Amino acid sequence: MDRPRLALLNAAHEQPDTRQNFERELDADLDVFHCPSGEFPDGFQYDGVVITGSSASVYWDEEWIGATKVWVGDAIRAGLPALGVCFGHQLVADVMGGSVKGMGEYELGYQTVNQDGSNRLLDEVDETMTVFMSHSDHVTDAPPGATVFARNEYGIQGFRNGHAFGVQFHPEYDMETAETITRGKSDQLTAERIERVLDEITVENYAEAREVTTLFDNFVAFVNETQRKRIEQ
Repeated sequence: MDRPRLALLNAAHEQPDTRQNFERELDADLDVFHCPSGEFPDGFQYDGVVITGSSASVYWDEEWIGATKVWVGDAIRAGLPALGVCFGHQLVADVMGGSVKGMGEYELGYQTVNQDGSNRLLDEVDETMTVFMSHSDHVTDAPPGATVFARNEYGIQGFRNGHAFGVQFHPEYDMETAETITRGKSDQLTAERIERVLDEITVENYAEAREVTTLFDNFVAFVNETQRKRIEQ
């Protein structure tokens, strides 16, 4: 089967690094749209959609966020497989009837997440995972009918609802991105905490977190399977 064609909704204000990270990890042909600039696909002629992270909050009253919600909601209802990462995870939860709220704190750096082994997105990934986090909002209630397959002490870290998936962590981050994101929190977190997180961005931790990038291959496989079923019908 040909490589799937995916719409990549880049919700990051600093778009180049985010685009490059997803282009590296997704074995698919990507059409990239920068949502904060008002770019959106013209229709749903894709095999699937991926929504990236962002420094924005899904509950902000901004035109581009509202437009992103509308497009993603329509795409999911049209049957497109969807994968949301961080902000994208929260946005998918929101448009499918879940709840997103501020945490009052940051989860930042390499963290441990437990997954229950029930979801194909994390096939061949250890039930205790090392992942990189950078968020101050979280999904407090998964959408009705959704299955939560990953959690830690901060709450929901992964869910599936039909053909839509969300993960709170950042499987796409390389070490350079992790360092850049961490240094960018210096106006919100203490210097001591920033240095502590930077000290943990090591080759060893990064290597452990790389295991989770399997989810991108698993999502692409799911997209291909969904497309085959459509053709056979």
